[in-house]
Amino acid sequence: MDDFTGAKLALLCGDQLLAYKRDEKDSIPFPGCWDFAGGGREGEESPIECALRELEEEFSLRLDESRIIWGRRYTSYTRKTLDAYFFVGTLSTEEVEAICFGDEGQYWRMMPIAEFLTLPDAVPYLQTRLRDYLEQ
Repeated sequence: MDDFTGAKLALLCGDQLLAYKRDEKDSIPFPGCWDFAGGGREGEESPIECALRELEEEFSLRLDESRIIWGRRYTSYTRKTLDAYFFVGTLSTEEVEAICFGDEGQYWRMMPIAEFLTLPDAVPYLQTRLRDYLEQ
């Protein structure tokens, strides 16, 4: 497996997507910004395993790999010498209703995809990567 730093996962339910507000900590990148599930790689996990593990840790949702509908490898925004992955997947209404938010971040919500793309306080590289998916 190639070395990579981590993975992010945009989850769609119709025209809405799952996002959360990052903690207000100076020690993390993009404090207080809107973000997607995901984070750093652990051990020898694959990019999809990384994204799905982070999803379970952050939102208590367990999805199968088959729910990932798109993915791309990018140069990591925070560690330029490594790559990172961005995936898009789908959620059902029942899964949204079953979310149990973890202890990272302030709160979560479903928001229109178009809204996320225009938020001044969203993680900017995630807006770009989501646009890549929408334009493909």
